Amino acid sequence: MTRLRALCTAVALVCASGQVFADAASHAANAEKFLVLAHADKLGTPVYMQVQQMFGQRFEQTKAPASKKSVLDSYQAKANAALDNAIGWNKLKPDMIKLYTSNFTESELKDLVAFYQSPLGKKVLETMPRVTQQSAQLTQQKLESAVPVVNKLLDDMTKELDPNAGKAAAPAKKP
Repeated sequence: MTRLRALCTAVALVCASGQVFADAASHAANAEKFLVLAHADKLGTPVYMQVQQMFGQRFEQTKAPASKKSVLDSYQAKANAALDNAIGWNKLKPDMIKLYTSNFTESELKDLVAFYQSPLGKKVLETMPRVTQQSAQLTQQKLESAVPVVNKLLDDMTKELDPNAGKAAAPAKKP
């Protein structure tokens, strides 16, 4: 009877662990669906573009002749390979899936997938990069008026904390 109970317990544990693995796989699959819809594989694109631009600028700074463009192309390809090795989608994807499965339940990921497959979700995906950029520009413009005020406050605080701050150093005494 004890052996039967132990066998039943073992079978139940194996079945339960199989369900946990199935749930984890399903959870991960929903995270991946969301990441595909959110175009997460394009997260590194600005970095690649910036690096390519840096190489192009350096090429121009060296005043290299157009006949040396193959050198530029070669180095840009090497830089892309280095970036692929560090932040290529195949490198990021497993960690991104873990990130999303640890922060969203499977049900929440299903809801996100459903939303981003809807017309409004598609519009959000399409317009948010532009809206985010415009929001940053608006904030930057508004922030510019606060910079002088904040700098003055920093100076005032420094003077209050250290009355000698900002004063010219006294000439050194001769021995």
